[in-house]
Amino acid sequence: MPKTIYVNLPVKDLAAATRFYEAIGCEKNERFSDHQASSMVWSDTITFHLLSQAYFSTFTPKRIADAHATSEMLLALARDSREQVDAIVVAAATAGGKADIRAPQDMGWLYTRAFEDPDGHVFEAISADMAAAPAEMTE
Repeated sequence: MPKTIYVNLPVKDLAAATRFYEAIGCEKNERFSDHQASSMVWSDTITFHLLSQAYFSTFTPKRIADAHATSEMLLALARDSREQVDAIVVAAATAGGKADIRAPQDMGWLYTRAFEDPDGHVFEAISADMAAAPAEMTE
């Protein structure tokens, strides 16, 4: 089995969250989805498990963070081009998220924009041309 990451995220509205993740390019895996969870496949090795807050709370004794008020993590999603970075941010905003929660960054070789999902989870879409990166970045 390849090294894989499953990102478990608490969501308030499972149907809305599922639509959002489909809009940014995920496919729902029905086999691992039900009335309390949606398994949203980003790639062969990355899956977002969207869990209703009640279900999520069965996995941890800790209080669930309000991602609109608190930074819990920053998830970076690599894209192949600047155009794909722009497209995913537009899709995120159109599907109920927030685009450009901070100013876009353009370093020439690295281009990033950030967005939030409807529950406040923060994503950074990035495109990098490593061949054009400064030497100290590639060592």
